[in-house]
Amino acid sequence: MPRFVSSMPARRGVAVADGLVLLGIFVLLYAGIRLAGQSPEIVDGPAISTDPSELPWYALLSVGRMAAAYFLSLIFTFTYGTMAASSLRARPVLLPVLDILQSVPLLSFLPVVILSLTAIMPTQLAVELSAIVLIFTSQAWNMTYCWYQSLTTIPGEITEAARIFRMNPWLRFRVVQLPFAAISLLWNSMMSWAGGWFFLMASEMFTVGQKDFRLPGLGAFLQEASAKGDMEAIAWGVGTLVAVIVILDIFVWRPLMAWSERFKLEMLESEHPPTSWVLESARSSRLIGWFTDVVIDGLLERMDALMSRLLPEGGFRVRAGRASWLLWVPLGALGLVCAYGAFQASLLLVQVPGDQWYEIMVGLLATLLRVWTSLALALAVTLPLGLSIGLNPRVARVGLPLVQVMASIPSTALFPVVLMALMQLPGGLAVASVFLMFMGSVWYMLFNVMAGASAIPRELISMSDTVGIRGFERLKTLYLPALFPFLVTGGINATGGAWNASIVAEYALVGGGHVATTGLGAVIAQATAAGDYPLLLASTLVMVLTVVGFNRYFWRRLYNLAAERYVME
Repeated sequence: MPRFVSSMPARRGVAVADGLVLLGIFVLLYAGIRLAGQSPEIVDGPAISTDPSELPWYALLSVGRMAAAYFLSLIFTFTYGTMAASSLRARPVLLPVLDILQSVPLLSFLPVVILSLTAIMPTQLAVELSAIVLIFTSQAWNMTYCWYQSLTTIPGEITEAARIFRMNPWLRFRVVQLPFAAISLLWNSMMSWAGGWFFLMASEMFTVGQKDFRLPGLGAFLQEASAKGDMEAIAWGVGTLVAVIVILDIFVWRPLMAWSERFKLEMLESEHPPTSWVLESARSSRLIGWFTDVVIDGLLERMDALMSRLLPEGGFRVRAGRASWLLWVPLGALGLVCAYGAFQASLLLVQVPGDQWYEIMVGLLATLLRVWTSLALALAVTLPLGLSIGLNPRVARVGLPLVQVMASIPSTALFPVVLMALMQLPGGLAVASVFLMFMGSVWYMLFNVMAGASAIPRELISMSDTVGIRGFERLKTLYLPALFPFLVTGGINATGGAWNASIVAEYALVGGGHVATTGLGAVIAQATAAGDYPLLLASTLVMVLTVVGFNRYFWRRLYNLAAERYVME
């Protein structure tokens, strides 16, 4: 199953919109940090039990947060993606916004979001909202790109038919756009859901100094069990997490995948279509059949009638008309607010003394070294493993299900367990954090290598056998060139995963106390704990600019090179 595939479009250079987006992020960071200064000094978190009987309730809470974030992501996807697809004037702004937002290490914003929300609303509600917002930001961008690309690639015949039948926007959405994008949106939903587990675990176990922002859930359970050294509770927690992931796969994602086959635009049926015994059972159930025919279909008919009255008829078209003053006036006001916010943020940055800038730069270099070390380790491990699974169907039958389940377990859930073991080794957290960042990045590389290997045409492999190209020569002349686009995509996502992991890997709770190592992630966490908001703004900004800069000037060039020279046609 190809997962964690980047949807980044191949664009060149830096546009004015990119600078505006970065300016907006800068101002938002400043506004959040100003609010964070008013957060409570001490926050008493909820009591977390390590009794296994609490696990069903904790699992339900965790899944509920994931579902809420996914629902918000769907609303954002349909709204934002449709605006980007239907307006040529808004598109040059909306797409760079998505591009930069998906490049930003989201965990660096977690302290700012939580602290600022606790300043303006009850702590418990603020922490719940922060978790949902963080998961939302890990799910929405990928799905929005998918929806946008689907809308812009609908065949002209289908669009023309919708225009002839004078469908209103609601009917176009329900009858044309949603069925056409269903399969792609479903795959990306599964990717986003799996990515959301990572951030859910991080947000559920977040503590800073005397501020306990933990949420009752599987993440907090694992962290509490780890702090107590209770290996039996840890085993129960990890087992419950795996069980939840498998149950969701069996009862939600596999039935949806099998059901979505009806939307494929193919002349020939697939020889091995996805199947689901849950879906087959539901189709044979008279009760579910009655519910579908009477309740669901009845609601849809009423919704169609209501929308026909509310929305005018019209065809799908891309608008490029001139913007009216009704648009420019609020944009101008927003620009003034951003300019004022940027000025105030600059004043806050001036308060950061030279020794703290030195600390940030040293931390940046240390984290950068760990990020690239973890990426090199991930490449060394995943290249032979991914080629074996992607090229050999017999290995894939055994290895792929195992890899899927293991990859679905968020590395943040295992951090406390791994830390307990690695902290005993020479180097302590400095070495352990590399391994933790490796755990946060390796699956991105592995799934891309597997997808790339399985896409190599069998004819080329047979031809290599015929002319006697084997071993390292075949790796150099066939496998690596064929894998290059997938390695670049995996590298972009893996480095993003490693930067995110650094926030929780370089400053960790072990044995009831915090330990830290030199790194930018540790600087962010310690600045949050100390309430040093100028340092928090400066360090977060440096991390954002570093990641965005690498994406634009290093990965983007490799991405364009892959698109131009290493695409099989």
